[in-house]
Amino acid sequence: MARIPIRNLDETVVRKLKHRAKRAGRSLEAEARVVLEQAADEPKLDMKAARKLAEEFSSRFKGRKSTDSAELVREDRDRKRFAAEEVVGGTDSGA
Repeated sequence: MARIPIRNLDETVVRKLKHRAKRAGRSLEAEARVVLEQAADEPKLDMKAARKLAEEFSSRFKGRKSTDSAELVREDRDRKRFAAEEVVGGTDSGA
């Protein structure tokens, strides 16, 4: 097996890898190996392939009505604000 010494690695990166390794029950070296193996196996998507994929998604969902996400967020905020006002205003019938 090959060895790859890595110099000048930021301490923040090392700390994050150690934390990740601990959660997975691995050593730092084993976790670094897993990360490198996953990165090496990750398929690359060039711009031409990305455009083709975007076009496929667009055609697949063409004609479907979608809800504006800003509208959904606004409705959720209004619902939460209304619920909070009921509790603060004493109109909460719970308890």
